Amino acid sequence: MTAHSLSSNSEQATSSATSQYIDDYFYKVSTTLDQLDRESLEDFVDLILETYQKDGTIFFFGNGGSGANASHFCGDMVKGLSYGSLKRFRALCLNDNIPALMAVANDISYDDIFLEQLKNFVQPGDLVVGLSGSGNSPNVVKAYTYAQSHGAKTVALCGFNGGKIKEIADLAVHANIMDMEVSEDIHLVIAHCVKRIIMQRLGIPCPYD
Repeated sequence: MTAHSLSSNSEQATSSATSQYIDDYFYKVSTTLDQLDRESLEDFVDLILETYQKDGTIFFFGNGGSGANASHFCGDMVKGLSYGSLKRFRALCLNDNIPALMAVANDISYDDIFLEQLKNFVQPGDLVVGLSGSGNSPNVVKAYTYAQSHGAKTVALCGFNGGKIKEIADLAVHANIMDMEVSEDIHLVIAHCVKRIIMQRLGIPCPYD
């Protein structure tokens, strides 16, 4: 067997393995979406709109990839659901203020990076949305406890077995998969789905429907 044929066989095997991995990953995403509790999504939309109608603020936050999703979700509220409207969504992402995060983490504790910001802003009737793949991020748990003690509602976007935040949140939207990347994929799909439902409910035209 020539070196060329060995190289060709190796490339074919690599291509086949990669193709199978892609199929397996997409299967995980699709089956997790299929198993997602639709009623929890409807309840999530109801809580957002209830907060919006009462001029409350919606707070988003998370760590790492969950923080990126939180920022994205908040951006859709501030621009995507608000542009051109007289009544706008009041939304803040607590992991976007890097100097504040660093100051709290350095001087107090990383576990308090969201809690300390909520102390500045949260009011009764607000909505606090924490994203955590594991569901056990201590800084998210502490923020929920504070928010609930001050009259705010809490929503958990979680993965794996839901963790602590699934137990303590007023509402959990749970991606039931033992996989961090897939959990984060599902959370972004949820964010976009919720946005489109709100657009439909408020009569905001969608260019893609």
